Amino acid sequence: MTAHGLDDQCAEALRDWSRCSGLAPQPDQPLGVALSAGADSTALLLAASRLWPGGVVALHVNHGMQVASEAFEEGAQRLGSSLGVPFRVERLVVSVAPGQSPEDAARRERYRALGRMAHATGAMAVLLGHQADDQAETLMLALGRGAGLPGLAAMAPIFQRDGTCFGRPFLSMRGDRLRAWLLAQGVSFVEDPSNQDLRFTRNRIRHVLMPAWEQSFPGFRETVARSARHAAEAQRLLTALAEQDLREVGEPPAIAALQRLSRERQANVLRHWLRLRAGHGPSTAQLDALLGVLAACRTRGHQIHLRVAGGWVRRDGGGLIWTPSV
Repeated sequence: MTAHGLDDQCAEALRDWSRCSGLAPQPDQPLGVALSAGADSTALLLAASRLWPGGVVALHVNHGMQVASEAFEEGAQRLGSSLGVPFRVERLVVSVAPGQSPEDAARRERYRALGRMAHATGAMAVLLGHQADDQAETLMLALGRGAGLPGLAAMAPIFQRDGTCFGRPFLSMRGDRLRAWLLAQGVSFVEDPSNQDLRFTRNRIRHVLMPAWEQSFPGFRETVARSARHAAEAQRLLTALAEQDLREVGEPPAIAALQRLSRERQANVLRHWLRLRAGHGPSTAQLDALLGVLAACRTRGHQIHLRVAGGWVRRDGGGLIWTPSV
């Protein structure tokens, strides 16, 4: 595909996202672009600034966890200046909780920082540079971990996090084509040296598994993306059913009302309730254990006290309550 053809494709991906989200930049409400200065976010900022001149702002998070962090910040600031795009940066000191991976801690803090910068700049949403290869890698990671539908749905094109709207307009774009497009126009970007480190599972998927898939299943990115959309649709239906069942069993959930549901619906509504309360769902083993004690809870004196979703599920009278670990 020619550089001009990909220019049109990038613009169309942004227009499609804008139509689906109902969001388009206004004079006093720009769209933020999360700019790492890597290839994908560079391509996103370039395309967005061309489509919406004066309607975007570049947001960079420097969490200081890589040797190349300063190079990324300098590259991001230089790109924003060359495109005439306002640039904002937030530097973080990431604290890692016991049992938490540094990558997960950095990701959570990065989203919070992007939300703060979006609020400060009046940005109506923040665009992220994830593309088709990232989507395929995410689904493969989920399969390898035995994830449920939320994991198999991979990355959503539009989502809310901590009160901020985020978007991924480039999920249909291939990473190699975005890089070729930038190189053809002489637009530089920063290479992340950690992307070559095969100690990381995602890098092994990228450099070992995906080429094998490409050889066996040409066009697999499109079919993988289709599977992720199907999983997302199914998850939306399960969420709607869980919301309905939660209204029926009450909040906190009544044990007797839960027991009138099938085991599958109990699992679905409890998973939904715990996500609302704890911010994330239980593991499969935790949910199976909770369903087991719930089935056995037939007497007034039967106690429930289980570690679930980073806290404790206990019986309180005729219902269940969840409290975080202290």
